[in-house]
Amino acid sequence: MDPRTNPYAPSAGAPPPELAGRDRVIETAAIALDRMRHGLVARSVMLVGLRGVGKTVLLNRLHREAEQKGFATVLLEAPEKRSLPALLVPAMRAALLKLDRLAASGDLAKRALRALGGFVQAMKLKYNDIEFGVDLGLEPGVADTGDLDADLISLFQAVGEAAQERQTVVVLFIDELQYVPEEQLAALITALHRCAQMQLPVTMVGAGLPQLVGQMGRAKSYAERLFEFVQLGPLSEADARQAITAPAQRFGVRYEEAALQEIVLQTQGYPYFLQEWGKHSWTCAERSPISGADVQAATQQALAELDASFFRVRLDRLTPSEKRYLRAMAELGPGPHRSGDIAHILGREVRTVAPTRAKLIDKGMIYSPAHGDTGFTVPLFDAYMRRVMPEFP
Repeated sequence: MDPRTNPYAPSAGAPPPELAGRDRVIETAAIALDRMRHGLVARSVMLVGLRGVGKTVLLNRLHREAEQKGFATVLLEAPEKRSLPALLVPAMRAALLKLDRLAASGDLAKRALRALGGFVQAMKLKYNDIEFGVDLGLEPGVADTGDLDADLISLFQAVGEAAQERQTVVVLFIDELQYVPEEQLAALITALHRCAQMQLPVTMVGAGLPQLVGQMGRAKSYAERLFEFVQLGPLSEADARQAITAPAQRFGVRYEEAALQEIVLQTQGYPYFLQEWGKHSWTCAERSPISGADVQAATQQALAELDASFFRVRLDRLTPSEKRYLRAMAELGPGPHRSGDIAHILGREVRTVAPTRAKLIDKGMIYSPAHGDTGFTVPLFDAYMRRVMPEFP
């Protein structure tokens, strides 16, 4: 069929043509922000899940809706090996400038900008990755001690007071939050906690891999009470079918039942893979309805494309020993698996492979769903490892 009208969008963070199965999460976040706008208490929302479940897509959707409602928003992604202050400063400045333009009276937004200026000066001495050429002025004694915990509290308090004056909420939308170093994550949680205690309208909607829950718990023991952790998984069969059929129906295209069953089976309901199989099924089909045979042909194309890009880009970051560890996991199946079982496959003691496991967790390749357990953060990665490393050991 015509590739120009192919409706599917398998891309990192790109919105799918049909955002199926996430209405409840969208409503949960909307209620929390509306409550805070009216001076009521609400927990910050954390989206956690494996790669390919649509965390970034959902975070961007929530950000767009918050922008449309007039909230002062900050959207950013936490890259590896970058400090939290370096990440926050330019985005926070943009949000404060917006508050300053909107403010009907008073100078609280300008005061918050000066507090940000003090924060920049203090943090430059501690973190070498902060480069900020704009002179924001200074608010002596506010957010300028050089202690991240204390300064972030002072900065968020100044920001919250400016937002309160404007009767809005400052919302931090932060993706890949698992890459924020734990001590900096602790400072962020502490600052948000203080805002909650003072009923100041500053909150966060974050997204990250499953290990984020444990990281936040270790950073601050009260994190589980401050945040609502929303576990995102594969779509139900009904929602997976909707994600596939709804975009096609807009072009008058149908799927045979056998085709839908095969797509759900191959993708296991993961949103990113649904888009891949939808795209290739459309390409392989000559006409509507798309048949089971079309999907079988599409499976070969989809796997080849995933192997060359989605999976490969992650494997290329790994050392030989890290690849062997993942291959041992794959030998046991999708997982999660006991760390001892993986070590046994490798013919090693658990303690000797523990450093490799830790590095793979740091790189976001695996996570620990429970003590002593290890799982892939990328769905279907076990099958990929068996394809790319067929001989093992």
